[in-house]
Amino acid sequence: MAEQTTTSSGPGASKTTPQPEDMAGIITNIAERSQRLLADFMSRNGQSGAMPGMGDPTNVGQAFMEMTAKMMANPAQMMEAQANLWRGYMDLWHNTTMRMLGQETTPAIEPDKADRRFKDEAWSQNAVFDFLKQSYLLSSQWMQKTVDEVQGLDDQTRRKVDFYTKQFIDAIAPTNFALTNPEVLRATAETKGENLVKGLQNMLEDLEKGKGRLRISMTDENAFKVGENVAATPGKVVFQNDLIQLIQYNPTTTQVYETPVVIMPPWINKYYILDLRPRNSLVKWLTDQGYTTFIVSWVNPDEKLSKKSFEDYMLEGAIGAIEAAKKACGVKQINIVGYCIGGTLLAATLAYLKAKKDSSLASATFITALTDFKEVGDIRVFIDDQQVESLEKRMDEAGGFLEGADMATSFNLLRSNDLIWSFVVNNYLLGKDPFPFDLLYWNSDSTRMPKAMHSFYLRNMYLENNLVKPGGITLGGVPIDLRTIDLHSYFVSCKEDHIAPWASTFEGTKLLKGPTRFVLSGSGHIAGVVNAPVANKYGYWTNDKLGSSAEKWLAAAKENPGSWWTDWEAWLKPKSGSKVAARTPGSGKLTVVEDAPGTYAKARLS
Repeated sequence: MAEQTTTSSGPGASKTTPQPEDMAGIITNIAERSQRLLADFMSRNGQSGAMPGMGDPTNVGQAFMEMTAKMMANPAQMMEAQANLWRGYMDLWHNTTMRMLGQETTPAIEPDKADRRFKDEAWSQNAVFDFLKQSYLLSSQWMQKTVDEVQGLDDQTRRKVDFYTKQFIDAIAPTNFALTNPEVLRATAETKGENLVKGLQNMLEDLEKGKGRLRISMTDENAFKVGENVAATPGKVVFQNDLIQLIQYNPTTTQVYETPVVIMPPWINKYYILDLRPRNSLVKWLTDQGYTTFIVSWVNPDEKLSKKSFEDYMLEGAIGAIEAAKKACGVKQINIVGYCIGGTLLAATLAYLKAKKDSSLASATFITALTDFKEVGDIRVFIDDQQVESLEKRMDEAGGFLEGADMATSFNLLRSNDLIWSFVVNNYLLGKDPFPFDLLYWNSDSTRMPKAMHSFYLRNMYLENNLVKPGGITLGGVPIDLRTIDLHSYFVSCKEDHIAPWASTFEGTKLLKGPTRFVLSGSGHIAGVVNAPVANKYGYWTNDKLGSSAEKWLAAAKENPGSWWTDWEAWLKPKSGSKVAARTPGSGKLTVVEDAPGTYAKARLS
């Protein structure tokens, strides 16, 4: 038997990485068993499980053709890039040779500290795998740099080639292939290939679940049930219409502030990201601080609601919730919160109410919400005229709505190593079941969006940036002008947000003319928001003076430990009135419809 390579993983422990020639018998066995699995899959699903051709709706092919033409027009730059790559490989070959001769060497290139793909010790302790790792990193660095330096591309073409080059680079990583991943090789030897057979079974089940499209399982979906161990804070649905159910939570204090809080989460996902578990539930934390708390649970629309517009989402959703909460509590004003697209809708709603001389709101809080869409980060790669037209056609074919899986795929691509390839390795190569994780369960609980609303949103916000223009959009017969909004506002954004870049959300503070506070949380779009004080993670930055730009604001900001929730509650308290007796859902002028989390939240797409 050929010699095997052992890598240490601590005192008294070792990991043995088998050589490829030792795998022949195992691979033969895997092939035989895999053929039986595939035959069984085909018999259940017809002769082809392939997804029908979709052409090139993103126009990536044309973008790369344009890039190639620009590259060929500058041969000197290409020669220099090739020479740099050659020098890098020469250094790598020299270092590897010296290492084989027993000398210590300095790596030609190291992975980023945040890159978890190469955490297995064999990637640094085994010379062959170390060479694979470094050659991949050199090639990917060269590829991305070469694309970045191409001159003469328009902005959208550059975004596409940069983004899809990164997708290609991530896809060809040696960690994603069985014979070049030491952890997978060890597992294959130890289980005699059972991991790969189980992995194939997992992949076929995911294909069945996605009806021909690979719907990668990210968590054990049987480990969670909405209303039992997620979305479980006690409360009642006290109002509903075609678009929303409004949940009022049971009080946990004997007295509450007079002015209630109404939260409008995004309808791209379900509301319970703000109510995953008791220890990180924003709604439970608010009730514990003495606030009567409501949250909007958006419907999962089907073809019957395909004509529901952005205006309907404002009139039936935002204003419907505001009026219902006022009625439930017998008050004239509420404090309102908008998260992500819920915050974009909130901005339009505030301008609408101002024009109507309606003073229903005491304050507004914007959580990672874009109002100025001039710079929207990587998500822009999916949004241009051609892609929106293609999306509208797909929505028509689907019955007038966007399937939740389509939006989920786009968001997953923004973090493909974390949200795609790590699960490919875990589920399909290592043959493991995904870990039960409430956040990823919520992420997989996708929602649809009606065509009329979604097309309006993409065209008027992302393509034309009309929300920042006075009268740029009209809702309910009212030209919307954000510059008329003069109530107290609180903005919180996240430093590593790839959905709503914080510097872009900061621009919203310049549009409103009322007193405004801006706070920056650590981490990203979800983790930076769902950051309960008890966790004491990430921290946040504060600066009482907004200044002229996001960069200047941050340069003078103070970094604070803990959670932005405490800063927000200190800001919210003076705007919430005096204490009154705690309110029980259904005790006011609204009757109970059903127990929380309600029917809308429990509707799960197959």
